[in-house]
Amino acid sequence: MPKKEKQFLLGNGNIGDKNINNLAGFKMTNEQKQIEQLQMEISELKSRLEESEKLIMDISAPIIPSIVPETILIPITGKLSPERFEKIITKILDVSYGEDINTIIVDFSAISQKEIGEIDILGTYIDNMAKAVGLMGIEILFVGFTPALTQIIINSGVKEIHGVKSFLTFRTALQYLMKEKEIKFQKIDE
Repeated sequence: MPKKEKQFLLGNGNIGDKNINNLAGFKMTNEQKQIEQLQMEISELKSRLEESEKLIMDISAPIIPSIVPETILIPITGKLSPERFEKIITKILDVSYGEDINTIIVDFSAISQKEIGEIDILGTYIDNMAKAVGLMGIEILFVGFTPALTQIIINSGVKEIHGVKSFLTFRTALQYLMKEKEIKFQKIDE
């Protein structure tokens, strides 16, 4: 055996206690580094998840300016949950407060019975949205309630939804607004 190898072995050919402790320390240090690396990866993934959730929220309830002045359209898409509905209400209130808006059209036409998920109090959320926006002096119009969605709202336990104006389509809501605001389309001669 070369001289270097002999210093790690005892007379009986086994590795000494000191060297075992060194190996154990190396193993612990290596495991600690792996744990730290995994914790950093978890933290980074959580950050990415939060960014993705914010992006999904922005995309699934975009704020679209309308052709009718001081009016915005908010088409609702994707699966509705109590947490998500609360975020949508907060977003609507924040945008409404920061801009010169007096009418909001919330479009549910992309929501089917499958997207409602576990919201068994959908009517209450819609009523709360209407009340909150109304307290800010803003008119809210709902469009796109399908027969199935209407049944879910009625069966969700809300006794009466106050001040809710609902239209079958976005087009009929715009026609209503244009009539209310005395806005007419005019053909421009070229």
